[in-house]
Amino acid sequence: MKKIETERLLLREWLAEDLAPFAKINQDPKVLECLLKPLSDEETANLVKDFQKHFQAHGYGFYACVPKETGICVGFVGLRVVPFKTHFTPAVEIGWRLASDAWGKGYATEAAKAVLTHAFEKLHLQEIVAFTVPKNFRSIRVMEKIGMSRDLEGDFEHPLVPFGHPLRHHILYRIHNEQSQKA
Repeated sequence: MKKIETERLLLREWLAEDLAPFAKINQDPKVLECLLKPLSDEETANLVKDFQKHFQAHGYGFYACVPKETGICVGFVGLRVVPFKTHFTPAVEIGWRLASDAWGKGYATEAAKAVLTHAFEKLHLQEIVAFTVPKNFRSIRVMEKIGMSRDLEGDFEHPLVPFGHPLRHHILYRIHNEQSQKA
């Protein structure tokens, strides 16, 4: 089983018992503030299947994020190949989605730092991107805490978000593998 461990968290491949808590996250109005729509239980199950397919195809993906203290999935953190075309693709993104009751505990930052270390030291990736809507201050703060920098010329209209939708405009952050720049 592919996994990454931190002091407080286990990032691992998805298990059947993760579906119910993840479905609840995907229907939480606080979490949905910066997402297009709530996901049904079936849509959540299909999303997890997509995550698993990504792991099979690339050897990495969005991990289930599980605090060691509880053993219950509180969302995901991980990497994926950006699934659409825009000015900065092809690229690998780091992303996360956590339950609102897990916010403010440092889980996203702790997990994302571990994922970046894995991306650069084990996978030898050269650059990781992240993107979100400008009002997603929580995610922007995590991006900055893990050392990412805003690409001021990287703003884009997300091609999978409908024209005219208030969540279509996205900002782009990047981080480069320091080791690759020294080589």
